[in-house]
Amino acid sequence: MDTILLIDDDAGMQYSFRRLFEGPDLRLHTASSGEEGLQLLPEIKPDLVILDIRMGGMGGLETLRRLRQSDGRLPVIMITAHGTTQTAIEAMKRGAFDYLLKPFDVPRLKQIVAAALQAARDMKRVVALEPHADADEVETGIVGRCEAMQSVFKLIGQLADADATVLITGESGTGKELVARAIYQNSRRSQRPFLAINCAAIPETLLESELFGHEKGAFTGAATQRIGRFEQCHGGTLFLDEIGDMSLTTQTKILRVLQDGTFERLGGNTPVSVDVRIIAATNHRLEQAVTARRFREDLFYRLNVVRIPLPPLRERRGDVRLLVQYFMRTMARTQGKPLRSIAPDALAALERYSWPGNVRELENALERAGVVAKGDVVRLSDLPPEVQGVAAATANRGSAPGGEFTDAATDVAELAAALFARARRDPKLRVLPAVERVLVLEALKETRGNQVQAARLLGITRATLRKRMDKFAIRSELKFE
Repeated sequence: MDTILLIDDDAGMQYSFRRLFEGPDLRLHTASSGEEGLQLLPEIKPDLVILDIRMGGMGGLETLRRLRQSDGRLPVIMITAHGTTQTAIEAMKRGAFDYLLKPFDVPRLKQIVAAALQAARDMKRVVALEPHADADEVETGIVGRCEAMQSVFKLIGQLADADATVLITGESGTGKELVARAIYQNSRRSQRPFLAINCAAIPETLLESELFGHEKGAFTGAATQRIGRFEQCHGGTLFLDEIGDMSLTTQTKILRVLQDGTFERLGGNTPVSVDVRIIAATNHRLEQAVTARRFREDLFYRLNVVRIPLPPLRERRGDVRLLVQYFMRTMARTQGKPLRSIAPDALAALERYSWPGNVRELENALERAGVVAKGDVVRLSDLPPEVQGVAAATANRGSAPGGEFTDAATDVAELAAALFARARRDPKLRVLPAVERVLVLEALKETRGNQVQAARLLGITRATLRKRMDKFAIRSELKFE
């Protein structure tokens, strides 16, 4: 349950907020002065404070300063009934989450409150690395024991005392935002704000204003000055998700912030200085975007200071069992659906499926199973049809003559399905040449550069192997430790 503290000396305003926000999932506390609100703070531990600027006693700006001293991550929304908004803007510069003018536009008020509460959850949500079976207090975890995920955990630890820009890459659903939050929580900025922006979800015409703010009159409808996310996040961490979808114009401004920590609001010419750590993420191959001139090369190198690549789930199938156990525990705690175990054939199907949607798809599949399961055991029939289809195909092919070969064929078919799904998302991907090059390269790595053995593994002649190496510009001599 979320808790809001309203600090306003207007009894009518307190009554209106109770009608708007009190409910089964939201608790509202009120205070009539800054002093009273500060006294309530340690008792109620609010997730959000809504603070009037002008009150009797301690003023709104001084109350804001003390709130920020008490908890730098606590979102504070400033409200004012006065025609001038300069005081509210000053409050924003001092770390307020947002401000609103009275009388309120109710849908806008609810939207801002929802965004502030989500930001509070993001900052407080615990991200654990490899949670243990009895760690029920852990709300969110990055689970994995494969070598690639262990490397991710090590990098997060190494970044704890650094302030470097981080670029997280990987397909959709691999957990990039979880990694970003883990970096933030283990950093020196963990007691300062953390804000996340999905660059692909905001229209291009609004993204620049959202990030950098705008001056009054900068465009039609800009009735007041607006403080952007960079200023709101001063001293903290800004997570730019799907940065590969950002326009070249906005990329230029991001580059300047990374270079010298300054920018101008939209429609303004006065430099604004900020101290913000940037963590960026993308599911695009930025190197290809740079070559195609869709992404600035200088920005790419500024972002690519520390790179954390996240592997797709199909490349870490050994972690599927761990993830299943983790999600079942989470569902039992958050949804009240105690799933005791999973049937062996159901688990085998989950481990064999290619998971084009990665960890997010696996979580959704288990949530579905939790809804349709008739008892406390997840059965094969409770899983999505596509996962059941993998189990059926495996059973049919495994029972045919030459079962060992048909098992391998099943694996290849699953990989092919994943590749074709990727090709549909990326029209530039040429499946056959890409697969052929990888097979040649991996065979050479497997045999430590022995071309005779590599050709035998591939089932081709050495002459054909050499032609393929020339075709794909693979060096004839590979170095091995």
